Amino acid sequence: MSEKKTPEYETIRLLFELDRADDPQLYDDLIRFKKGTKRINRLRLLAREGVIGQLSLAGGRMAPRLLQMAAGSIPAAELPTAPAIAMPFATEVFGEPINDR
Repeated sequence: MSEKKTPEYETIRLLFELDRADDPQLYDDLIRFKKGTKRINRLRLLAREGVIGQLSLAGGRMAPRLLQMAAGSIPAAELPTAPAIAMPFATEVFGEPINDR
């Protein structure tokens, strides 16, 4: 009896359908390319940039370090505890109102 080897990561296959009414900007960007590899690669690039953008918004400059930590190369104790960008005015948004009358 042969033993099946399961891959560490399985391939994801998608059937992607998009009407212009759903997302005009994305549709217009993708329609520039002929069907096939170029359009698929463009969608792949946009998806990757979207993931990187979301990670950078969530953690500021810490996104690459979070990815390294997820991969196990950085212990959690080495991550900085201070925010990536100091925003003193943003932290006071929910403070007491300013009365300049």
